[in-house]
Formats: sequence, structure tokens, C-alpha cells
Amino acid sequence: MSAEHPSIAHFRAEHQHRGGRGEIVILPDSVHTAALAAEALGCAVGAIANSLLFDADGSPVLILTSGDHRVDTALAAERIGRGPLRRASPDFVRQHTGQVIGGVSPIAHPAPLPTYLDGWLARHDVVWAAAGHPAAVFSTSYDELLALTGATPIEVE
Repeated sequence: MSAEHPSIAHFRAEHQHRGGRGEIVILPDSVHTAALAAEALGCAVGAIANSLLFDADGSPVLILTSGDHRVDTALAAERIGRGPLRRASPDFVRQHTGQVIGGVSPIAHPAPLPTYLDGWLARHDVVWAAAGHPAAVFSTSYDELLALTGATPIEVE
């Protein structure tokens, strides 16, 4: 039996500390898109919460969006009262989340991040989000995700 990846272990500890109740699941390495994750989990693509980190003039902004949605960055920036939201570089993502693109979890970052949660996710009883590593996800609900993250609800499209 191999040891758990350190980023998953860190996520697991933070999830437990915050009172998270969901199950952490390790998926096959080949599952790297919302559609593939949904297929592996047997759920709708819209039940996958993508953690997207944006660079807002050097400051991080985390948007948790349904796998069914693409973030309209101009609209989202206007709704949250920020300047332009740009795709974050891999180094920027790692610096602000301690995680890699494809495995960014909604929690367990080095410092709190301004976080926004796509209201579309409330349509699903069970939501799946990354657990700190590209092959790890955890189950939660929209309400629990709000509580775990302290996120502000937002419509992203």
C-alpha cells in the first residue's frame, strides 16, 4: 500500500478540521476534465465543481463553477466588483493555492482566497470538487461548499 499524496493528506486534514462530511475518492489518472470525472463518478457534468483561479491584477480570485458552465470573465468581474479576470499561470496557481492546476480544491490553501460559488451547483444534491490533487475529488453539497469556503454566491454566465 502506498502512502497518500501529501496534497491529498493536507486537504483531508483541512476538510476534517472544517467539518466536511463528504467522501474523498481517488480517480484514475486519466480523469482530467469535468466530463471524464462525471463519467467516472456516474454523475452529471454539472455536478462537478471546477475550481478556477483567476488573476485580478495580481490578486487571486477563486470561482467554483459548475462543469456545465464557462465563466464569463467580464461579467464575473463586474458582479464581484473587480478589474479584469485573467487566466492564472501555473506558478500563480501554485503560489496562491499550494496545489496544481487540475487539482485545486475549494479549501486548504496557504491563505484565505476570495471565493465565489456558481449558484447553478445548487441544482445538484451531490456536488464533486477537487481534493488537492488532479486524481482526487470529494463529495459535498452546495450548502456545505458554501459553509466550508465562506464563498459568495454568483452567477457566472
